[in-house]
Amino acid sequence: MAKPDRLARLDAQREDLETDYRATLIAALEKTAAGALGLFDRTPDRRVRAAIAPTIDSLTEMGDDIAAMRQRLMMEPFALHRDFFAARGPVSASAVGEQKEARLWLDRLTTPSS
Repeated sequence: MAKPDRLARLDAQREDLETDYRATLIAALEKTAAGALGLFDRTPDRRVRAAIAPTIDSLTEMGDDIAAMRQRLMMEPFALHRDFFAARGPVSASAVGEQKEARLWLDRLTTPSS
């Protein structure tokens, strides 16, 4: 009976960590929507990258921990982490700016699902 208890605790920890991840990402998206750059890593400016680095590091660490938990629980990968990091990096010149991209992400994350 010990293993099911451990797995239940691990699943509860995973849920808490995913909630923390989502809250951290939403806070960063709100700052970006208000004009702070760097979250989507679209500028080569070292100062901008250094300013956002603690947030990116935190999201990466949480995402890695969540991935390990989900693998142990035999669950699908954490889509929010995967999708967010896939959206970072260089884009075409016609792509929307970071502020608009952040607003789109906020809409996606704060709209209640039906």
